[in-house]
Order: sequence, then structure tokens, then C-alpha cells
Amino acid sequence: MTFVVLDNCIKCKYTDCVEVCPVDCFYEGVNMLVIHPDECIDCGVCEPECPAQAIKPDSAKNLGIFPKLNADMAQIWPNLAFKRKALPEAQEFDGKKDKYEAFFSAEPGEGGAKGAKPKKEKKGE
Repeated sequence: MTFVVLDNCIKCKYTDCVEVCPVDCFYEGVNMLVIHPDECIDCGVCEPECPAQAIKPDSAKNLGIFPKLNADMAQIWPNLAFKRKALPEAQEFDGKKDKYEAFFSAEPGEGGAKGAKPKKEKKGE
């Protein structure tokens, strides 16, 4: 079993889950995160940390395309190993339905390895 990031992460990208992951198996797209299925150790500490409730075990029902999407995007997106601010529109988009079709982007995020310091955000961002 592994864990899967679902469509409610899109346009929210809370990173509370990244902060607690003991193996740094999260990868960052421009507007969502994914979990690398071969790196996840199935500990489950990320699931309750997600404010958007966008993480589920791969044994859950109705996961649709998301197990494959997580596996595919984890191959090309950069690893993220520290917490950063959620997207500015996170509260507005948290809970909206069918975000994949409307908003998913395959563009990679910035990423950031453990020990690296997050870039300081510019004022007004």
C-alpha cells in the first residue's frame, strides 16, 4: 500500500504533509503535490496533516486517475522536502469539485531538498 494525492490538492498545495514525511516522497508541480509510490513507506502520517483531505491510501475506492498521475508526475517533478506557504487561492479552491479537468498543470514546481532553505517570497506575493 502507498498513499495518493488527489484532485483536491490542485490549486491549494498545502505542504503540511511534506513537513511530516519521514522519507521525503513528495514531488511538486506548479499547483499540486504528488507522492512517489516507490518511495512512500506507507506510514500514513501525511494523511491527517492535509488540511484539504487530499491524501488517501491507494486501497481507497474511487481514486480514478490519481494513482497513475502520482507515479507519472513523481518521475518528472522535483522533490519537495520542506513546508512552504499554500497557494494564495487555497481557501477559495479547497473543496471545489472536478479541479483536475479545469486546473491541472503538468508544469513542475520549484522543489527543494532537505537542508535547502525555501526562497524568500517577494512582498506582495
